Amino acid sequence: MYGHVEKLAQEMKKGAESVEGVEVKLWQVAETLPEEVLGKMGAPPKTDAPIITPDELTEADGVLFGFPTRFGMMAAQFKAFMDATGGLWRTQALAGKPAGIFYSTGSQGGGQETTPLTAITQLVHHGMLFVPIGYTFGAGMFEMEKVKGGSPYGAGTFAGDGSRQPSELELGQAFHQGKYFAGIAKKLKGTTA
Repeated sequence: MYGHVEKLAQEMKKGAESVEGVEVKLWQVAETLPEEVLGKMGAPPKTDAPIITPDELTEADGVLFGFPTRFGMMAAQFKAFMDATGGLWRTQALAGKPAGIFYSTGSQGGGQETTPLTAITQLVHHGMLFVPIGYTFGAGMFEMEKVKGGSPYGAGTFAGDGSRQPSELELGQAFHQGKYFAGIAKKLKGTTA
C-alpha cells in the first residue's frame, strides 16, 4: 500500500540481476480496495509495474513473492491472487519451481515470522520448492542494535504507519535474497535443461 514491498522488490531485482544470465520481471497483483478507501488511508498511487495474471507465473523459472501483512498473514489482495491460481494448482503447473517470500509488517510484533510461515501453505499446495534465506545474510541476521525486519524465511521491513522506510540493512538483506535466490533458481534450471 505504501511502497515498502516494492522497495524491497527493487533491491531483490538488483541482487538477482547481479547473477550472470538471470532476467528479472517485476509484477504487482491487482488492488482490491476501492480508490475512495485508498485515498482515506493516504496510499500513494500505484507504480507502473504490470498487473500479473496467474498464468504468467508459469513463464518464470522461479518466483519471489512479496506482500504486506494483515494480522500476521498475507494481505487480502495477495491472497485473492493466490486464490485465482486454482487452475495452475489443478494441473500442478508450478510444481518444482523455486519460490521465496518477503514481506512488510506494521510493527515488530506484526508478523515477521507468522506471515511467511502461513504463506508457505500456498507454495506447498502448488508443489513449489520453498527457498528461505536461512542465515546466509551473515552478521546482518544477528543485528540487535538497529530495528530490522526479516527472518530466516525471507527479507522484511517494518512499515509502521507507512512513514518509516526500509533501512539500509533491510535493503541489503533484500539484495542478498535476490542474489541468493537467483543463484539457486539458475542451478535448478541447469539441472532440468
